[in-house]
Amino acid sequence: MSSTDPRVLDDIVKAYDVRGTVPDQLNTDIAYALGVGFARFVDAPRVLVARDMRPSGPELVEAFSRGVMEQGLDVVDLGLASTDLMYFAAGTLDAPGAMFTASHNPAQYNGVKFCLSGARPVGVDTGLDVVKATAAEVLSGRGPLPAATAGSASSRNLLEAFADHVVSFIDVAALRPLRVVADTANGMGGLVVPAVFERLPQITLEVMYGELDGTFPNHPADPLQPANQRDLQARVVAGGFDIGLAFDGDADRVFVVDEAGRGLSGSTTTALLAAGVLRSNPGATVLHNLICSRAVPEVIREHGGVPVRTKVGHSFIKQQMAETGAVFGGEHSAHYYFLKNFRADSGLIASLLVLNEVSLAHSDLSVVRKPFERYSSSGEINTHVADTQAVIAHVAGVFGQFAQDHLDGLTVDCGPWWFNLRPSNTEPLLRLNLEAPTRDECDQHVAELLALITSL
Repeated sequence: MSSTDPRVLDDIVKAYDVRGTVPDQLNTDIAYALGVGFARFVDAPRVLVARDMRPSGPELVEAFSRGVMEQGLDVVDLGLASTDLMYFAAGTLDAPGAMFTASHNPAQYNGVKFCLSGARPVGVDTGLDVVKATAAEVLSGRGPLPAATAGSASSRNLLEAFADHVVSFIDVAALRPLRVVADTANGMGGLVVPAVFERLPQITLEVMYGELDGTFPNHPADPLQPANQRDLQARVVAGGFDIGLAFDGDADRVFVVDEAGRGLSGSTTTALLAAGVLRSNPGATVLHNLICSRAVPEVIREHGGVPVRTKVGHSFIKQQMAETGAVFGGEHSAHYYFLKNFRADSGLIASLLVLNEVSLAHSDLSVVRKPFERYSSSGEINTHVADTQAVIAHVAGVFGQFAQDHLDGLTVDCGPWWFNLRPSNTEPLLRLNLEAPTRDECDQHVAELLALITSL
């Protein structure tokens, strides 16, 4: 049925849970096969599908939907959507979903994010391997036969309902007048951000690069990279805005910029939001991934909460939220998860809660952020190595006198400073994150670690 090599699925599944695949690998043959595999895996009568603004999206959605319907399941097409809109749909409609997006990756990429009904995650260990195995059979010509009766197709627009849901996380009347500029990077934020902010009469919004254009004519939709925040930072200062918001391509992440044009790290925003969430949920559990600043668990404890440290990645955090009953979770990469959002992440909900904290403080964000920034961090530094596990073992031996754990890669607690070293799932490289009390100490220890990593 297909000439596509089923071994390609191994690379796709390794690439961030089927997301952000290498160029041209996620073609219509594979999308069809994944549709069959997903339909066979989920225990549901229908599947939701949506896509971002990438040019390849429509044909991939069509092929995937055909695979789903041939197995007898109905397909509800949500059309253009942000990923957090898809999670909202999966939660409110209690149906599994497939979001076609490559998030922050370049224009020639595409991928798909799966979730189960209730927006529950699908990871490698929670069903993705089963979907992959069935899809591989389809690509090899040994897949399951079509159902006796094919499913039907319909469409639904949930943008207004989603915007109402996002706004429900704050007391709109408590917001003070603020001027906000949002750089949506020609991604899906251009659709969902205006829909939400039109419900906030006190907020004046300006959108940069709001046209939906999957070729990204202005800059990549990856705000994790400082270069991609420069236009926003300059506009905040030049226009006298109170807050800047930088969204990624599928708008499930947001980075925040203060009125002086200085960006907040994902750790700072996590700590800020945790303090606000704990004000209305005293004693609650809050999750943070293991590359977040030490300031995050400190702030959680100081505000009466219970911090829980997790591995990096949405599947792990959502699972931990379900197991611990956590009300909120944050990642250094600017994913923010909310219990009342079906435990899913949302850049828009996080944005509104930041506005809420600034409003309650009656102060500028540059002042509000200060209590949450206590250490100097390296950011994530990637180094190509021949054998990631050998290097990790060597580094562990060199730092054998210090406390270590292997929750996700290698974390070493050296007292005043700490570091984490994690292997990439898709490339022969190591990711170093390090934090120390001062910038000079941080830079010194980074140089020592990089010398050690590259010495083998």
